[in-house]
Amino acid sequence: MVQATPFLLVLFLALGAHGLSAKKCNLTGSWKNDLGSNMTIRSVNANGVFDGTYHTAVTATSNEIKVSPLQGSQQRGPNQKGQPTFGFTVNWSFSDSITVFTGQCFVDDDGKEVLKTMWLLRSRVENIKSDWKATR
Repeated sequence: MVQATPFLLVLFLALGAHGLSAKKCNLTGSWKNDLGSNMTIRSVNANGVFDGTYHTAVTATSNEIKVSPLQGSQQRGPNQKGQPTFGFTVNWSFSDSITVFTGQCFVDDDGKEVLKTMWLLRSRVENIKSDWKATR
């Protein structure tokens, strides 16, 4: 049993170190994407709910771009491992459209927090016959 003790200690330290080095990503703060859009997420509450603002650098309208409000939710619970999934909605202040985003917050190998998202934009159309062109 004396010979097994060092092995168990090394195994325990290796497993424990893995748990201690778990990378945690925090959504709160300012974010900028590759196209120059800026997003600010205020604090995420205990239920995972958050709000903030989004200032897009890209638009399909000729209207003046304005900062727009966002509301979202981060996955919480026993399965949350530190690189959470999330979703949020931006209600554009300068157009008749809304965009929903869903994604995950990662910590890369250099320790940098990165958001990876997908989005759908729904524009208002005049009638149901134009529905096919309302979502991008």
